[in-house]
Amino acid sequence: MVDAQMFRDAMGRLGAAVNIVTTDGPHGRHGLTASAVCSVTDSPPTLLVCLNRTSGSYLQYSSNRVIGINVLASGHEDLAMRFAKSSMEADERFAAGDWTTAETGAPLLSDAMVALDCTVEQIVEVGTHSVFFCIVRAVRFGDGRESLIYQGRAFHTIPMTAGGG
Repeated sequence: MVDAQMFRDAMGRLGAAVNIVTTDGPHGRHGLTASAVCSVTDSPPTLLVCLNRTSGSYLQYSSNRVIGINVLASGHEDLAMRFAKSSMEADERFAAGDWTTAETGAPLLSDAMVALDCTVEQIVEVGTHSVFFCIVRAVRFGDGRESLIYQGRAFHTIPMTAGGG
């Protein structure tokens, strides 16, 4: 059996897009940095987001049932670190960046590579986390600069390629 540390070390070698996952609604506004975001299907446009159920912000996401996925670009490293700090209050996190909304009211970063405005369709519990299956209601494209990825416990950038939007 693979232990938790070995699994985390293996996943550290998996490069992943850096996202700020946001929510807003009756249960409050929140945002956090996550790499556990993945497309599921294009019919209907669906993605998944994995969130730890022991997180202090889990209730906001599961109760508001709206999620903004803000795919970060080069130059967003400080913003990613800001939203990764569990000790920082939501208002303090959102003080940086230019935030707007689309259909659901979830905060969307104006200069994200792409921002996806979603409603939560289903939540499935797996181990310590919940997988949120989200229907994409609106998409906003950014300027196409370099993508921000996280690999080997560090940020890296990769150029946008032809056909990438």
